[in-house]
Parts: sequence; C-alpha cells; structure tokens
Amino acid sequence: MIRRSLLGLALGLLAATISVPAAAIDLPAGVDAKHAIVLTLKSGKVIIKLRPDLAPKHVAQIETLVKRGFYDGITFHRVIEGFMAQTGDPTGTGAGGSDLPNLNAEFSNTHFARGVVGMARTPDPNSANSQFFIMFTDVPQLDGQYTVVGEVVAGMDYVDKIKKGAANQGGQVVDPDKIVKLQMAADAK
Repeated sequence: MIRRSLLGLALGLLAATISVPAAAIDLPAGVDAKHAIVLTLKSGKVIIKLRPDLAPKHVAQIETLVKRGFYDGITFHRVIEGFMAQTGDPTGTGAGGSDLPNLNAEFSNTHFARGVVGMARTPDPNSANSQFFIMFTDVPQLDGQYTVVGEVVAGMDYVDKIKKGAANQGGQVVDPDKIVKLQMAADAK
C-alpha cells in the first residue's frame, strides 16, 4: 500500500512538473510585464518598457498589434548610424501601416535619448500608426516633435547590432535585419 502511494505521489509530481509552463522572461526591477514588450532580434532579446503614462493611445495600439503578431518578421526598413533604427511597416517601404486608424499626436517633454522608442509619422503629426524607431543616440531636436512610447531597459547592445546597410534610392536598408518576434513580456519565454 505504501509503495503504491509513493509511486502515485511520484507520478503526480512528475506530471505536475511536465505541465508547468516555462517561466516568463526576467524583467528589470520596476518594469510591469503588462506594459513591456520583448523584441527578439537575430542577436538577442531586447526588453522595452512601454510608457502608457506618456502616450496611452499609442501604447494601446502597439500592444494590440503585438498581441496579433503583426510585427513578427517585419524588417528594419530605415537604419541610420548614429541616429535610429525604424521598423513596423509590413510593406518594408516606410509608407505602410496596420489596418488600425492613425493616431493623434501624444507629444511630451520626454527627451529623445539613447534607447528611447518613438512613433514614426509623416509630416502630419497625427499620422502615427504602427511604425516605431529606437534611438541609437541622444537627438534633442526630436523632443516634443514625436510621440515617445517607451524605452529600452535591457538589450540595447543587441539594438546596436541592427544592420546599418547601404540604403537604396528609397532610403531603405538593403537586405535588412528583421524582427524575429515581438511579444508582450507576460507571454515571452
């Protein structure tokens, strides 16, 4: 009777460990998984803390698109050394966006420092949709001109490795790097 109980207990524990999902990715202190995304690049994972306190509508749109898998496989179509890397256009031309409506600007006084994530737009300040860029360096000229949606809190060294290739006439990077996967931190492993 005791052997059966021990065997049953052992099998139960084994089944419990097999069915336990893998642990979520470790986030830096103070980063809420509800408003953080994990950008997987060929070189590694980048954690971006989203800022709904600065741009609630933009962050909500990004989170919706991330949950849909919209960004998976999209290229970094514009990468300028010493400036930024831009992505989020499913056409790869810099002129595309999602099927969601464009957003009105949510400008703030947040400084466009290294690692800041901003929303790309046309000359119309109310035209941001799905494209975003990550700053390689500080560019104060962008302050108050573009919507800040987040900041890189881990993995900036991987952002630095995004290919800065020669651009074609349209300004696109030839043979660009791609987003392997972009997911909510709560879902990332």
